[in-house]
Amino acid sequence: MAGWSAVRIDDVKSADGPGDSDWKPLRHHFGVRAFGLNAWISDHAGQELVEEHDEVDGNTGGHEEIYAIVRGQATFTVDGETVDAPEGTIVHVADPKIVRSAVANEPGTTVLCVGAEPGRAFEPSGWETRRLD
Repeated sequence: MAGWSAVRIDDVKSADGPGDSDWKPLRHHFGVRAFGLNAWISDHAGQELVEEHDEVDGNTGGHEEIYAIVRGQATFTVDGETVDAPEGTIVHVADPKIVRSAVANEPGTTVLCVGAEPGRAFEPSGWETRRLD
């Protein structure tokens, strides 16, 4: 093993995720152990990319999260506020209690999510393991 690898998000095998967007389990693909890493790709405008959730309830892991729009445009709702997020936008949610969600504004919108619980060794959340088993 070379200690590194590269792949296009579109070339990662999709898995059954929440909603009907195309879920790319990047952490699983790369074997990342230090943090959560996923991507979602929309088929159409109005499609849910990030389901409404917090990171406290439902065995989600207590993660601090970064959402990066790598293609297209989305609308996030974070703690009740609407955030317009065109390509290149990064949304940081530090407080795991804050409810967040995102909807695609155009087909092909791609959201990359990175997260982990501050101060603890990373463990995959129940949300992820239930969908990949």
